[in-house]
Amino acid sequence: TMAHSKSLLVLENFIGGKFVPCSSYIDSYNPSTGDVYCRVPDSGKEEVEVAVKAAKDAFPVWSSKSPLERSQILNKLADLIEHDLEAFAQAESKDQGKAITFARTVDIPRAVYNFRFFASSILHHVTECTEMATMGCVHYTSRAPVGVAGLISPWNLPLYLLTWKIAPAIACGNTVVAKPSEMTSVTAWMMCKLLEKAGIPPGVVNVVFGTGTKAGEALVCHPDVPLISFTGSTLTAQRIMEKSAPHCKRLSLELGGKNPAIIFDDADLSQCIPTTVRSSFANQGEICLCTSRIFVQRGIYDEFLKRFVAEAKKWKTGNPSDPTVDVGALISKEHLEKVRSYVKKAQAEGARVLCGEGVDSLALPPGNQKGYFMLPTVIAAVEDESCCMQEEIFGPVTCVVAFDTEEEVIRRANGVKYGLAATVWSGNVGRVHRVAHRLQSGLVWTNCWLVRDLNLPFGGMKASGIGREGAKDSYEFFTEVKTITIKH
Repeated sequence: TMAHSKSLLVLENFIGGKFVPCSSYIDSYNPSTGDVYCRVPDSGKEEVEVAVKAAKDAFPVWSSKSPLERSQILNKLADLIEHDLEAFAQAESKDQGKAITFARTVDIPRAVYNFRFFASSILHHVTECTEMATMGCVHYTSRAPVGVAGLISPWNLPLYLLTWKIAPAIACGNTVVAKPSEMTSVTAWMMCKLLEKAGIPPGVVNVVFGTGTKAGEALVCHPDVPLISFTGSTLTAQRIMEKSAPHCKRLSLELGGKNPAIIFDDADLSQCIPTTVRSSFANQGEICLCTSRIFVQRGIYDEFLKRFVAEAKKWKTGNPSDPTVDVGALISKEHLEKVRSYVKKAQAEGARVLCGEGVDSLALPPGNQKGYFMLPTVIAAVEDESCCMQEEIFGPVTCVVAFDTEEEVIRRANGVKYGLAATVWSGNVGRVHRVAHRLQSGLVWTNCWLVRDLNLPFGGMKASGIGREGAKDSYEFFTEVKTITIKH
């Protein structure tokens, strides 16, 4: 009814420094209740066209500012988001379904830090110079921003991953047309309200809301957008590569993972077990870096499994706004069905579901009965060939299997199409280095998980993506390099 829709939050596109209404809208759901709570613009070609023009018009002035000027503006934006941290965290939790504690301690602080980090790093890049004395020549490189950057971010860490792209793009002097996921657009819209106050000129950051098939496609196909940074699924990335090929666009693609944890019999289980539970189920398992294949050396397999399941059962699933909750709601009804279907397939193949889905009952508060909830689920005795061990599930599901030798586990860990992140647990320094070198993985954590230094390259091998992000890597992606030779 119209009366009902008046109470819904209605988002608008942010183009050329102004909020602009859209001709049509799509519904966005609150995952913890199953109700529509927000209307998101259903943008397409026309909206993207206007946004790209605004970004193009803003480029000359923004790109000619000094790195220091841009740095000060980024820092101001970081301060403004931090000032509203609680409001952003509440919005992220409600929109995405994640636990409020996670949004407060991970998502929003990291979004703030993304701006601070690139505000700092932009001041410290140097270009190269070489001399050819015999030829009387000196060569040097110069770097310039590329132009309008198309940024497409996913629904699992909405503001965190959007700012991880916006910050380096504008720090380097590019202007931006961003498209957040239509399922989680609220915090991006809230950030737009702060841009003017931070001193970001109109048109430098434009945000167009909508679906990948309409708004995303229009952005990727636009001839005036020379570079696309995308985080999301491998399937969508293949389409982006196809669509941008005729324009020879520069691409940075951060895709899925099927990340192994390798636990040797000399691992410190008192550290390993709580961390591996976290790496399996944090943010409902909806992080591209989550552990979904756990290889445990046979000597400690039974003990590990017993303790791991006991620890997983302690994680509390329920209303995301409850600060004692560890596991919130999954993003959508469709996604919940997809994740559940993997558990059913595993059971059909003869695997053992030790806790969670279909084994334990989930008690939810009255208001959350229709939400998209699922308990942390542990599956054992899964074959390596099973789709549960090969495909990215992206939910609170992890598979635990036994191995015997180092050689064997490296082969099995590498036996998937993905190569994003891996964790290794062992007290043997030599082994740790040997195994890390042989894993086909862009990131390897040893005796820890998700400890990040933003200076260093982030990204995956194989089907997990193309390119890297980080201080130096993002700078190289978001700038064009030129070699200049002077004969004197």
